[in-house]
Amino acid sequence: MTASPSEPRGARAAGGPYDLAVVGAGSAGLAGAVAASELGLSVALLDSSAHSGGQFYRHPAPALGAVRPEALHHDWSAFSDLRRRLAASDVTRLSGHHVWSVVREADGTWAVHAVTGADGTAERPALVRARTLLLATGAYERQLPFPGWTLPGVVGAGGAQAMLKSGLVLPGRRVVVAGSGPLLLAVASSLAAAGAKVPAVVEAAGYLRYARSPRALVTNPAKAAEALTHGAALLRHRVRVLPGSAVTEVHGTDRVAAVTVTRLDRDWRPVPGTGRRIACDALAVGHGLVPQIELATALGCATRPLPDGTLGLAVDGDQETSVPGLWAAGETGGVGGAGLARTEGELAGRAVAARLRGRRAESTGGTGGLRRRRDRMRAFAEVMAAAHAPGPGWPAWLDDDTDVCRCEEVTAGRVREAAADLGAHDARTVKLLTRAGMGWCQGRMCGTAVACLAARGGPAEPPAERRPFAVPVPLGTLAALGDPVDPTGDRHPDAP
Repeated sequence: MTASPSEPRGARAAGGPYDLAVVGAGSAGLAGAVAASELGLSVALLDSSAHSGGQFYRHPAPALGAVRPEALHHDWSAFSDLRRRLAASDVTRLSGHHVWSVVREADGTWAVHAVTGADGTAERPALVRARTLLLATGAYERQLPFPGWTLPGVVGAGGAQAMLKSGLVLPGRRVVVAGSGPLLLAVASSLAAAGAKVPAVVEAAGYLRYARSPRALVTNPAKAAEALTHGAALLRHRVRVLPGSAVTEVHGTDRVAAVTVTRLDRDWRPVPGTGRRIACDALAVGHGLVPQIELATALGCATRPLPDGTLGLAVDGDQETSVPGLWAAGETGGVGGAGLARTEGELAGRAVAARLRGRRAESTGGTGGLRRRRDRMRAFAEVMAAAHAPGPGWPAWLDDDTDVCRCEEVTAGRVREAAADLGAHDARTVKLLTRAGMGWCQGRMCGTAVACLAARGGPAEPPAERRPFAVPVPLGTLAALGDPVDPTGDRHPDAP
């Protein structure tokens, strides 16, 4: 489908469906929306944030007066280019839209339901209809609990970086960074550059496993250069890196005062007698990222197990999922960084344009190079995921009084009791017996821990991600479904 010479690029009939709806305005979503629009499609881009860029390119609001926001980011020029192309395009940008459900209508179009507002609690519903759909919903942090992790001053590693990038604030003056994954190096270098004292970066897995895949390293020199940049920054700020170790306890009363760092064996079990205290007033901790795939799994999209024990969406060579007419790009298929997300997003946008024109994706030009680049970077992402996969022995960090589910205050002891005495062998059964995972976060914070404890040392199945609502929805929104609102008009033409 191409725009006629008399129509503006990306034009659509009044009240009609868009050619493409993109959910998520991070690296993948921006690239997909811009590519599709530049090929003549009408595109709606929905995102919960007020600003485009996603988690990776979070940046401060203009009111904060940041002089050089790019100083807090890697590869800012790529984002600037996407923003420029987006501004020059006819993409309909719908910020502050929290998508809670996607439904396929009888005519084959997609109905994207959202609530509007900065915090997702606004009562105004919104409905966007589109012929095709691209999900670029990103990922969220994986947290493994340990004694004291609920104390004020303990924040997610990505959360600490978000505080700095969007609010220009630090989580503390003396911040230990801990967990596993390459994000730790970026967080620590950013915090140190912003003036925080970082006593240590505590990495549970180490970095030697990368050496087992030399081909992935050689074919992705940009990743090696990025690691060297962060490493140099840590050396400059005299930040110690402690591989093969973990924060196994946090100390303090009203907030963090110190942490205990313990050496781990190859299975991530604490080595007795190796604990040492490090004074700090904040802890930034995270054990990798989990693909955010709730919208897709609710529609029946097939998933695939990832090397780090999470689930990602299964996609074909053009980023289409197992559900025809639904594409996915970026972290939904496995965490691989902004460069991979941009590549997958552009490939998906071009594939959608080709499908609606009744052509092969190759007809849009450049897709062969995009696929090769995607495959090269995706191979590195798989190596990275395997290198930082949590070991089976990490539950030995927990005593029975440790809260596992923060929302419902369910302890490790209660989860272990459900598994040992009541026969619960998966996260769903534990949820039914203990309420773990029934709180505000819907298991995003505790799902991994509950699944591992339920497995009792065996292989843990990732918790099920299929939910009717992807985000919390006010009852008023559900009551208003008979009167949907088109975000580009007053009343949706399909409303009764």
